[in-house]
Amino acid sequence: MVKQERAARTRRALIQAAAEVFAEVGFVPASLATISKRAGVSNGALHFHFANKIMLAEAVEAEAADKLRRLTESARARQGDSLQSVVDAVHELMNALARDVVVRAGFQLAGDIARRQASPLRKEWQRWVEDSLRRAARGGALADGVSWVDAARVIVVLTVGLEVLGGKDSFWLSQQNVTRFCELLLLPLTDRKAVGTLVCSGPPRQATVSVGVPSQVAARERKL
Repeated sequence: MVKQERAARTRRALIQAAAEVFAEVGFVPASLATISKRAGVSNGALHFHFANKIMLAEAVEAEAADKLRRLTESARARQGDSLQSVVDAVHELMNALARDVVVRAGFQLAGDIARRQASPLRKEWQRWVEDSLRRAARGGALADGVSWVDAARVIVVLTVGLEVLGGKDSFWLSQQNVTRFCELLLLPLTDRKAVGTLVCSGPPRQATVSVGVPSQVAARERKL
């Protein structure tokens, strides 16, 4: 039992360290030696758990996907089949990208063309958004003439764009910025009866650790 617990801790440390290094330098420049040093383990211990860098990247993506599923399931459990569940999930995903390096690295790996393979992360997010908009449309939450397919595309484009831009400047992931985009893009898609009840600011956020330049981010947020 002690060995199993130690092995589990080592594996978690390696995934965390790999996520940090992938997020900082990208998949190709990241070295196993740097990752093992960051995790505080030997190269031999790293290779015991992961045969190569590809397996490490897959483990980071798998953990990020698990966190993504938890936040989308939580949003739906709170808000049901409504547009509010989508707004909440968008905010929570952006918050996770800002404060959780595993989620951030998982999505960055998804867009790394050097790996030459499709990642399930963005596809999983797209499927959830499409399913949620389909459910919301059945409940009459969308404005007349708006299809759930078009609405889903708007949300996927919005979130992927914010994710990419937020990798360089966390202002894009801030609650104020995401709220404004929701007001501009989602309110026009919403049925008139539901507009007054849609909270574009989403759920309250936890304090975040900026991944951009903190002073610039804080200065811009104060202007909003």
